[in-house]
Amino acid sequence: MPRAYTVATAALALEVLPKWVDNVLSHHKVLGIRQNKQGVARHLSFDGLVILGLTILLTSDLGMPTAKALAVAEALVKTNGQHTARQGLSVHVDLASFQASLFGRLESAVEMAPAPRRGRPPTSKTGRLA
Repeated sequence: MPRAYTVATAALALEVLPKWVDNVLSHHKVLGIRQNKQGVARHLSFDGLVILGLTILLTSDLGMPTAKALAVAEALVKTNGQHTARQGLSVHVDLASFQASLFGRLESAVEMAPAPRRGRPPTSKTGRLA
């Protein structure tokens, strides 16, 4: 089974805020990212992180809206880094190099990212009714 990453790890590797990752995943369906109902942690695959990374490039460098950038990023992943729009505009990404760079940042992020809390939060004895 392929490894799944947390939102915090993904944000560190992609060099964005975790809030940005959460917002994108809350508003858009992304290939390679398993989402459940509210309260269940998201699991991001490496392919999903590649799509998010390409989306960041397309939105920041080309000014694309996020929804369109996600569609183009998914097409780039499916076609090995080459996408041609209807009017003949072509986008090319060295996908192997991009993936290698992202994987290197991801290895560092795995070591630095905070471990997600599990279980119930600790009870406080200093509460108003204590």
